Amino acid sequence: MRLTFTDEGFQAFLDSRDEPNWLTEIRKSAWERFKQLPWPSGKDEEWMRTDIRMFHLEKFHIPCKRDGMGTAIPVLSAGVELAGSTVACDGVPTRTSKLDAELVEKGVVFGPISELLEDHGELIQTHLFQVVDGSLDRFSALHQATWTNGMFLYVPRNVRIEKPIHTFTTLTEGGSDFAHSLIVLDEGAEATVLAESNNAEGESGLHCGAIEITVGDRANLRYVNLQDWSQQVWHFAQQKAVIGRDANLQWTVGALGSRLAKVNQHVVLQGKRATCQVNGVMFTENKQHLSYHTLQHHLQSDCTSDFLYKGALQDTSRTVWRGMIKVDVDAQRTDGYQRNDNLLLSNKARADSIPGLEIEADDVRCTHGSTSGRVDEELIFYAQCRGFTRKEAIRMIVTGFFQQVFDRVTIESVREALALAISRRVREYE
Repeated sequence: MRLTFTDEGFQAFLDSRDEPNWLTEIRKSAWERFKQLPWPSGKDEEWMRTDIRMFHLEKFHIPCKRDGMGTAIPVLSAGVELAGSTVACDGVPTRTSKLDAELVEKGVVFGPISELLEDHGELIQTHLFQVVDGSLDRFSALHQATWTNGMFLYVPRNVRIEKPIHTFTTLTEGGSDFAHSLIVLDEGAEATVLAESNNAEGESGLHCGAIEITVGDRANLRYVNLQDWSQQVWHFAQQKAVIGRDANLQWTVGALGSRLAKVNQHVVLQGKRATCQVNGVMFTENKQHLSYHTLQHHLQSDCTSDFLYKGALQDTSRTVWRGMIKVDVDAQRTDGYQRNDNLLLSNKARADSIPGLEIEADDVRCTHGSTSGRVDEELIFYAQCRGFTRKEAIRMIVTGFFQQVFDRVTIESVREALALAISRRVREYE
């Protein structure tokens, strides 16, 4: 029996979980907020460009059991030697590969949260829902109340994981996934995480997820997140990272799938001399609508943030990127940069780009920029004169457009996977 998003369904969901009281109380409080909060509407500044009137929660269910295995396969991990991996389908963990024994001896913890609660409950309680806000809106409250599939990675002080960690999330037809990723790097730790989600083309579903990342002082995290859901999947997510003193985060986002996506990506530079680099690639087609809101929040002095999002749009698709650099009064000598470039491959595609600055300090360097334009016909003609077909020429131009982002990715297999996923989608330019 599928559990509906009602009081009865939620209680049955709680009864099916074997969880500590502290977690049950978090869920109950979030459920009450969910019932009280309204759905976002066009009257809200953050949602005025994203129409969710066609979204009906009652068509989906609270994730509690797996209806199948799914047919999608991961691409980021192809040919990569991994330190550990997890797979989940319809919000239920299906497979976990054990960490290398050497890492376990050093105190590294990795796996589905549900499977780690018994042995590492106190550690999880310390960090779970300390970074993301479960009261941001109705979707965040729903996630906090009903999340199931969750990945936890904890890297102790001064421990370095040489090989990447990989997580893969998929859906079956009509399935739901409320994945919660919790990544904690202690002081001086280092790790690389590859996370991807997709399902079979044409299969509908709902993803309402969250990512919370803590990068401790002097720690270094490389995080790659590839979203390639079917174009029948609703995708809502809250993603937030907090970076400590002299720490570094490189976050690469690939946003290619879903029917409609609304994602909040928030990075807080909490310690002095913290740095972050966020690289985003968006490619849309048909009637897709992708909305990404980013925030670079500088709390302390001498921090650097660099956000670069690039999007290419086909058919009648639409992207919305809204970026903000916020600099607090104590964040002197801030160096903040954000840029969004869009390549329109159709006369009917639309890209909304809204960069912004909110600066309270007086000794800063903050810049932002945005461009949108069509492919230059002279470039296509030039390539065709040298033997390329029109489609090959367009594919080459689109790849070159994204090259600035690809060059920032330090993992060769990830660069190749992103480039291949995009090139396969390019069609004739109108």
